[in-house]
Amino acid sequence: MLEKKHPFYFKSTVILLGLCLTVFILFDLREILVPLAFSLLLAVLLNPLVTRFEKWKIHKIIAISLALTIAIIAMIGIGYFIVSQVSNFTDEMPTLKKKFLEMLNSLQKWLSGEFGINLKKQQQYISDMSSELKPWIGAALGSMAETLGMIFLLPVYTFLFIYYKKLLVNFMYEVFSKENSTDLTAILSQTRTAIQSYMVGLLLEALAVATLNTIALLILGVKYAVLLGVLGAVLNILPYIGGIIGIALPLIIATITKSGYETQLGIVIAYLVIQFIDNHFLVPLIVSSRVRINALVSIVIVLMGGALWGIPGMFLSIPFTGVLKIVFDQIPDLKPWGKVLGDEVPTKHKGQIWNSVSKAVGRKVKQ
Repeated sequence: MLEKKHPFYFKSTVILLGLCLTVFILFDLREILVPLAFSLLLAVLLNPLVTRFEKWKIHKIIAISLALTIAIIAMIGIGYFIVSQVSNFTDEMPTLKKKFLEMLNSLQKWLSGEFGINLKKQQQYISDMSSELKPWIGAALGSMAETLGMIFLLPVYTFLFIYYKKLLVNFMYEVFSKENSTDLTAILSQTRTAIQSYMVGLLLEALAVATLNTIALLILGVKYAVLLGVLGAVLNILPYIGGIIGIALPLIIATITKSGYETQLGIVIAYLVIQFIDNHFLVPLIVSSRVRINALVSIVIVLMGGALWGIPGMFLSIPFTGVLKIVFDQIPDLKPWGKVLGDEVPTKHKGQIWNSVSKAVGRKVKQ
């Protein structure tokens, strides 16, 4: 029986409708899917520890509970450290606000004198900007509320993912045919290894960047150096966008708390050096190379993740895109998509290669 071939416009329409439906489902069910996604990553990360406990003849439920307890204690320790640093920052908020208003008044007077923009018009500009920022602030607060709710679901989902691991893996093998079992085994193995090495590498990279940021800010005498250094390392997880925000925060604090511009110049130089060390040494050595996504895809996917799932979506976008790349690399028909996600840039594109081969064949035919 001949296979029916559909025209291109029919296939493209079906694909677009499928993508639209997928995006709608992801957006509409974000409150359910976000904690599930984080739990899946945490389950893959904790699985080797659970396996080690089980090899020590510890019961499965107790092994999972122990691994989760260790993870929760680590998260509580990190959360306590950040909260203690933020509390020190909030204690001096009135002083910082006063200095900020003084700088704002000076800036308004300078703008009025240099460019002829009167104070009333400047106030109108500020009011318009604040009204435009309100939806963004509301969305950020909403994401924080969802994150707090996710904290209670995260250990439950993680426990169940690890407990039913074999059931879920068997389901995947039963869905696919026996002919594809080898490919499925390779995909599952590489995905597990990539996520584990990526998450562990990400934590080590964040620790190294936080240490370098904090040392640089302490040397420059910037207030709240530890808090700003840690925030910069956390934001550094978001490629390019996080780095810009991470350097903007200490620049703002230094501008408010210090006179002159030497400190700000020192911050820019120090952060550029740290970014160079991070991109050329820490990332290649520590973070798994299997989850290396090119710059264009990284920026677009982070923005799309933020549009779909807010701040959690921005952090989830890179590891899940890396998983997609692994899957694409294992399926012959999808290998071009895996290549376009990666950061390996060929010296020649296929058209040049094919043209050179055609010319060589043509010369041989003439001879």
